[in-house]
Amino acid sequence: MKTVAVIDGQGGKLGSMVVEAIREEGLDCRIHAIGTNSIATAAMLRAGADAGATGENPVLVACRTADVLIGPVGILAADALMGEITPAMAEAVGKSEAVKLLLPVNLCSIRVVGMPALPFSRLTAEAVQALRTALAE
Repeated sequence: MKTVAVIDGQGGKLGSMVVEAIREEGLDCRIHAIGTNSIATAAMLRAGADAGATGENPVLVACRTADVLIGPVGILAADALMGEITPAMAEAVGKSEAVKLLLPVNLCSIRVVGMPALPFSRLTAEAVQALRTALAE
């Protein structure tokens, strides 16, 4: 069974929506909620994640051990998510050999050109579809 690490910060809304959608689809994977703060981790655990951890080191470990990483595009940028993403976290995500499913949330001064601003529900649905494909590989 593959491990999916959902990385989120702030209030964990996007991460919890992703976890919930994965559960609703019944995808065969283990979900690790990796929050940059305890509020985000708790929200993802309430949404149905199998395990959770908070902080920089859990992000670093998840980037080495997970098969798939899911999170907002800001997890690739130091100081994103209002400063919650450390340089070490961003580097670990970028260097990770895991499949990265990054949601183009146009916050943190990052704009993904060519991508319309979509509601979280649509981003979540597209992430779950991409995860289905990644798990089948």
